[in-house]
Amino acid sequence: MTQPQTEFRRPPGPDQPVTLGIDPETLATLQGLQGDYGDMVSLTKPNGRLAYFVNDAHEVRRILTRRHSKYHKGPGFERVKMLLGNGLIVSDGDVWRRSRTMIQPAFSRQNVHRLMTVMVECSDRRAVRWAEAARNGETLNITEETCDFALELILISIFGDDYETRIVTQGDNPFAFLSRDSTRDLSVVMKVRHLRELLTSIIEDRRAGRGSQHFDFLAMYLDATDKQGNPFSDGELLDELMTLIVAGFETSANTLNWVWYLIAKHPEVEQKLIAEAESIVPNVSAITAENLTAMQYTQQALEETLRLYPPVWLFTRRSHAEDELDDYDVPTGTDIYLSPYILHRTEHYWPDPDRFDPERFAPTDTPKKDRPYFPFSLGPRRCLGEYFSFLEMKVHLGLLLPRFRMRLVDETPPGLELAINLRSARDIFVQPEER
Repeated sequence: MTQPQTEFRRPPGPDQPVTLGIDPETLATLQGLQGDYGDMVSLTKPNGRLAYFVNDAHEVRRILTRRHSKYHKGPGFERVKMLLGNGLIVSDGDVWRRSRTMIQPAFSRQNVHRLMTVMVECSDRRAVRWAEAARNGETLNITEETCDFALELILISIFGDDYETRIVTQGDNPFAFLSRDSTRDLSVVMKVRHLRELLTSIIEDRRAGRGSQHFDFLAMYLDATDKQGNPFSDGELLDELMTLIVAGFETSANTLNWVWYLIAKHPEVEQKLIAEAESIVPNVSAITAENLTAMQYTQQALEETLRLYPPVWLFTRRSHAEDELDDYDVPTGTDIYLSPYILHRTEHYWPDPDRFDPERFAPTDTPKKDRPYFPFSLGPRRCLGEYFSFLEMKVHLGLLLPRFRMRLVDETPPGLELAINLRSARDIFVQPEER
């Protein structure tokens, strides 16, 4: 039960109960509440629980950074937990802190750089396929293409040679349904359980000294220990691997899907990206970490794409201690709703917010950390794979964009699929042309 609402200071909001989920109706509801009441809104859910919608950039930052210890994961994570177990995205408290500490070294820049050859190889395989499609006058489903690219890349990065010898042994990828089926319902959960059996056998072989001997994420996860010197149990390792697979491909796949769409609609951006790629990475041998870092305009285009289409459009938290936001009290048990999608399209933070403009992210005197921007979350729970994701997307664009022009088959906006992740509601089809 929440405290009687007369006992504390609460933001303005509607008198009638409001239903919130993770769906298109919730986006419309939150946008309407923001329009009616501003960037701090209080409401009561049908079950009587108090909830706040927070779109004030300063308060969003405080919740996710300095005040993060007062909040646990909120409503909506039940489905994620069914799919991924109690991995890094879902866990809280001591379990989360232990896992985060054990996993973080795997994502050091030095380790990520060692996986750049995988990024190049996966991009090259796309190039072969796209060149054949272009010569034959075929269309490409760029939504599927980016999903397949990102899924293959994360699986090879995790399993190394075991990807070929243990996962795609029959020619088909048993993980492919993750990119094709976005429902995340019980049928998907059952398929994931079968995958866990496969992963268990790979883990057993690795622990016994069999399997891939190459550098990969699984090797690093197996070597990880906590402060007491204890490794992950098999169950913990399974949860973290499933989390890495799903989170590792969805963010990059969805962002690349949107960036190819936006590039096709903005030829002036396309020309700048091509000029930068040709000058910095004119060939595969020029793909180095330093050169990819120098691709500033490509970074800006990706960040602007993530502003418009953040991979997770709605974050939820639940307070487990009293707090204050702005001039308002947050009682224990309050549900907090934060939406990168809405914040990133709020006009007083981002003028002309629906316009695609990579120049918004050009270097300025304002530190990046002060932007009203959180596509990868903020603070201690910020996505560990952010640098990995940007690097793979730069390799992908740097190698493929100078070779291929993608013309949209249908100029109609594809719409939004607003579930746990933000995807295009319809697949995007393009006509590839070799330059």
